[in-house]
Amino acid sequence: MVYQPPAGARDLLPLDVAQKRWIEERLQQVFHRWGYHRIITSTLERMDTLMAGGAIPRSAVLQLQNAEDEELGLRPELTASIARTAVTRMAGVTYPQRLYYNTNVFQRMPDYRRNQPQEFYQAGVELLGGGGLAADAEVLLLVADCLQALSLDRWHLILGEAGITRSLLEAFPGNIRNQVRNAIAHLDRITIDNLPLTEELRSRAITILDLRGNSADVLEKVSSLGLDTPQQEAVNNLKSLIELLENQENFPLILDLSLIQTFDYYTGISFEVVSDTEAGARVLGRGGRYDQLLGLYHPQGENIPGIGFTFFIEDLYQSISSSQQLPQNTPASNWLVVAESNSAYTAAFAYAQKLRNSTQMVRVEMDLERRDAEAIRQYARDRHIAQIAWVKADGSTNIESVT
Repeated sequence: MVYQPPAGARDLLPLDVAQKRWIEERLQQVFHRWGYHRIITSTLERMDTLMAGGAIPRSAVLQLQNAEDEELGLRPELTASIARTAVTRMAGVTYPQRLYYNTNVFQRMPDYRRNQPQEFYQAGVELLGGGGLAADAEVLLLVADCLQALSLDRWHLILGEAGITRSLLEAFPGNIRNQVRNAIAHLDRITIDNLPLTEELRSRAITILDLRGNSADVLEKVSSLGLDTPQQEAVNNLKSLIELLENQENFPLILDLSLIQTFDYYTGISFEVVSDTEAGARVLGRGGRYDQLLGLYHPQGENIPGIGFTFFIEDLYQSISSSQQLPQNTPASNWLVVAESNSAYTAAFAYAQKLRNSTQMVRVEMDLERRDAEAIRQYARDRHIAQIAWVKADGSTNIESVT
């Protein structure tokens, strides 16, 4: 029998891991520079935690059941788990809290097919306790800084505002609102044309669907929809954020008020980061503001503002791979330590450990086979090992550079 991973699972080989870590380490350096600290939450959560009050559909979660018949699931994203952790395990901390993660998530895709991935790697941040323009700007500028650290310059940010979009949809009858919402989310003009709507509401739905493009044009168009005071205030706040971002260098922005995310806990800005490559557009990450999520888990129901984003590591890899920035080989060992006889192993292991304990990081291999000298040299050449240390039983050592 040939053993393979189950459908939707996969193995990462050493070169895959080296390339993955190259991306993650550069993101982590940026997170640290911005004052964020790593958090690790449980892979396994209760279903009511993962579903975030219905914002995350049950169908997206890989479900499990324990001996007590408790409904459990594998996290499909990190925001809900971090929100739960923050209000239950970090009570009494001062805000804002800047947290980041680098981990795996599990998602059941709605169009699941055999061998379609169900495990994914993500890295992102959550800024908890920070509301308003400054917090929104920090997170979006942090996104841009991360992409610069990866030398990705062909990208744009699609910016939406979930609160505005949700309020614009309230004009539609409740029994048909979700159909309108889904049609807008999928840019489905045909469905809108066939829904039982008055001409006024159909025109409104089409206007919402087309609320994307140049920010000045979109803001002018949405302001023509007869906004009430809270809606106009939200539009004014969005305009201030856009003005701040457009004053930054190299921040390509598309405003899209038809943007509706799969996970429906966003209350303010929401966004997607999209690459511009010859192979076509690819979503590299997404995020947004969620000012009511933490209140779902807080013992007293207290709402604490939050905003964050996640990068999809596999999609970052696909966008970077053609640039040859990623490691093309697994890191080579610096040394191969060879015991010249069976009685020399004690001295050889001691010398190898001395090398490993040096102030600089070095990779040291022990030769484990009794081979002739030329076979050992060929092994070192094949593995790109720079130096061989030939060790005798008395501890004396001969260093040979491999050419």
